[in-house]
Amino acid sequence: METDPVNARILTELQRDATIPLDELGTRVGLSRNACWRRVKQMEDAGIIRGRVALLDPNKIGLGLTVFIQIRTNSHTPDWLERFVKATRELPEILGAYRMTGDLDYLVHARVRDVAAYDALYQRLIRRVDMSDCSASFVMEEIKETTALPV
Repeated sequence: METDPVNARILTELQRDATIPLDELGTRVGLSRNACWRRVKQMEDAGIIRGRVALLDPNKIGLGLTVFIQIRTNSHTPDWLERFVKATRELPEILGAYRMTGDLDYLVHARVRDVAAYDALYQRLIRRVDMSDCSASFVMEEIKETTALPV
């Protein structure tokens, strides 16, 4: 599905506030309520809009430490990858896991309460998957983090 300028404006508005009433959304993008609803529905059906969520302040719910975990493995088998995927999807502290190019095999993004909570996450992760090297970097200052994609 093509993202024309009107759809791009709809997506931009929804990324700012997914709770916006259709009447207001239509007004902001220059469409009637029904035309706007049809476009939103089409983008949902096409998978462009994957869901609508509430964004939480991690500090206010006790998850003040952002961690990036760098993982290297000597095993590049389908079985290892399946265990790794399962582990990362089952550990709620892990927000993202990425297979990388270059020297690093995987990068994991996690949110935890503190260093002790990171250590507990680390212990649970290494019990599930073998790694040749695992190191972590703790975020000292969050300069920019957004969920909004440029459309």
